[in-house]
Amino acid sequence: MSQDTPCLNCGACCATFRVSFYWGETDSAPDGHVPAALTEQISPHLSCMQGTNQSNPRCIGLMGDIGQGVRCTVYEHRSSTCREFAWHGENGQPNDDCQRSRARHGLPPLPFTSPEPNCIPVIAA
Repeated sequence: MSQDTPCLNCGACCATFRVSFYWGETDSAPDGHVPAALTEQISPHLSCMQGTNQSNPRCIGLMGDIGQGVRCTVYEHRSSTCREFAWHGENGQPNDDCQRSRARHGLPPLPFTSPEPNCIPVIAA
């Protein structure tokens, strides 16, 4: 994770949503990578990270205090749900779920500036 991401001083999404994903992403499946020991089965085809399937969720992989220094202990092996969750403003896109999770934990909203209309983002290869 880049050191300039606001995620390292947030962690609100990890303590707001159920982190569910296809069970085949766990390392109990041939090509899986999410540590199965840190998940629970929620249906025949879905798993979730332990701690997130409750009314006050907090992912077992989250280390630190919300709104302060946090990190994901399984970052390199996180699920597609986490890989696809962008912080508000990442890649020039808003994310209302990010903003709602921050508000739920008493954190201020992240600023957002939309890209210039004639700018074409450069994506490194």
